[in-house]
Amino acid sequence: MSESQVLAGFHAVNARVKHDPDSISGLYFDKSRHDKRMQSLLNKAEFAGVKLYGVEAQRLDGLAKGVRHQGVVALAKASPLAVTVDEVLDLLEGPAFLLVLDGVTDPHNLGACLRTADAAGVHAVIAPKDKAVSINATVQRVACGAAETVPYIMVTNLARTLRALKERDVLLVGTDDQASDTMYAADATGSIAWVMGAEGKGMRRLTKETCDVLVNIPMLGSVESLNVSVASAVCLYETVRQRSQKG
Repeated sequence: MSESQVLAGFHAVNARVKHDPDSISGLYFDKSRHDKRMQSLLNKAEFAGVKLYGVEAQRLDGLAKGVRHQGVVALAKASPLAVTVDEVLDLLEGPAFLLVLDGVTDPHNLGACLRTADAAGVHAVIAPKDKAVSINATVQRVACGAAETVPYIMVTNLARTLRALKERDVLLVGTDDQASDTMYAADATGSIAWVMGAEGKGMRRLTKETCDVLVNIPMLGSVESLNVSVASAVCLYETVRQRSQKG
């Protein structure tokens, strides 16, 4: 099947059954499992018209290709989410809320970022095509379904994309340990894109120079920095807080 995805684990499979069951060509499950969690998923999938295949655990291991599958794997067409930044922005009625990840290569971190982005109401996550992880089975599992709901848009030229966002009045707020202002100084009530760098290296020079504002996340203990997924969560929920107060 062209443009196919392997969805492994309950969260990823449940999300696809809920949002786009017609895209699933087959749901494979451990036929030795008869617990309530498995039965609930199978009942939903059967009601949605998904083809079910009870198989041995070894078959699931082969389908999941090393990803922890929890006894369930689905083969499906690629999720039909927005594929360009303009497509996302053109459909918005209120202020944009975006997350930009510059050079995040760990699938666990990307999955966690997508999960938080979904929870916070982010409209899209943007990343460069080079030196960044794409959506794979590990990302989908860690994202707990968010890879099916939040557009993850990989762009050829990140700096050019950031400049295009600025032209559409999106405030670019980059996080930098050396910035003089804290994240609380940023006005997140209007259209905003939080720009996060990779662990250790941070943002690339051109990305940093393109940002409108640079802020730091206050670090009051002995730890010098936060994991990118945790840092993203802190910043995204600052937007949620400011917008709810303005509300």
